[in-house]
Amino acid sequence: MNAVLPALQPHSGARESLLSSASLGWSGFGAELLGISAGTHRIPAAVEHRVGVHVGAPVRALCRCNGERLARIQAHGDADVIPAGLDGEWSDDANCTVLRIWFSAVFVRDTIEQIGVRGADAQIRPQFQMRDARFQHLAWAMRAELEADQASDPLYAESLCTAMIVRLAGADVSRDRRSRVLSARAAARVIDYIEAHLDERLTLTALAALVGMSVPHFKVLFRETMGVPVHRHVVQRRVERAKSLLLQGRFSASQVALEAGFAHQSHMAHWMKRLLGVTPRELARNVELRDEERAAGR
Repeated sequence: MNAVLPALQPHSGARESLLSSASLGWSGFGAELLGISAGTHRIPAAVEHRVGVHVGAPVRALCRCNGERLARIQAHGDADVIPAGLDGEWSDDANCTVLRIWFSAVFVRDTIEQIGVRGADAQIRPQFQMRDARFQHLAWAMRAELEADQASDPLYAESLCTAMIVRLAGADVSRDRRSRVLSARAAARVIDYIEAHLDERLTLTALAALVGMSVPHFKVLFRETMGVPVHRHVVQRRVERAKSLLLQGRFSASQVALEAGFAHQSHMAHWMKRLLGVTPRELARNVELRDEERAAGR
């Protein structure tokens, strides 16, 4: 007979949000870097699936969740997976930092259905002190998005979260034996759609639906076809459109940013500098010099 666990205790430690994705325009998922003081933390049940990834120096921890009690040394990269509807209690003997990633139940359900997993396997199960190198890689990429001065396109974060869910569900899309590239017709349809909607919010779900594919399978085939992931292709096309508009000299930098689909002017400047090696200001100055030279030659 299982022993009865003591009742969960109220908070005795503080939690501070150090970084958050709240302002990044992500939908159906999110992330937050939390500073957690030593003590006991009561974590209520939530409608989202949550993963807490330990960051930094090890701490001695005790957790109680889903009828289990576990004492352990929580090391850098160790993760606890808490499905929606479960509550728990965590006690740490020292201050620590946790990367908290959450996925809405709908986002998880749709992704798992697209993978093709069915029945009892089609769910995220609780896991404690999960150590998975691939999942850690995805988590650190998500953390980098929170820490970046200018975050990538939301498509990138969506790709990371989709890959995390695939990993948690135990599927391996890379072993899919179907076609390894998009057909010419499918590729053209997706590329044309991206070009026509660069100034709008693009999602993997919408792009995959254009060609009747699941998001995980579409991601793989698009990368194999185009040589870059979906999010990088979109950013490259937005940079090229911004460059073209700036060279025309008819719009302000803020107008160009919106027309090209960037969140704001500094977001555009970040990616232009990264991909082209010049800022919008420098490009505009080149246009001015070109016009001055043409006028002087007349």
